[in-house]
Amino acid sequence: MAEVICLCNEVFDVDLREYLDTHPIDSIDELREQASICNKCMQCQDLVEGEIYLARLRRQRKERQF
Repeated sequence: MAEVICLCNEVFDVDLREYLDTHPIDSIDELREQASICNKCMQCQDLVEGEIYLARLRRQRKERQF
């Protein structure tokens, strides 16, 4: 079941992961520039930064496979 990550912008965890897997985001500032995520109350910042980190790891693993 999907959980809300960013309440202000109504962003679900699955949607954030999908976005991060299709866009090479390396920082929360990049994400804020490109998408309306974690740009208002900032309470989701730790969760979002964690997802960015995990997405970077997934990209690195993919690159090593090729």
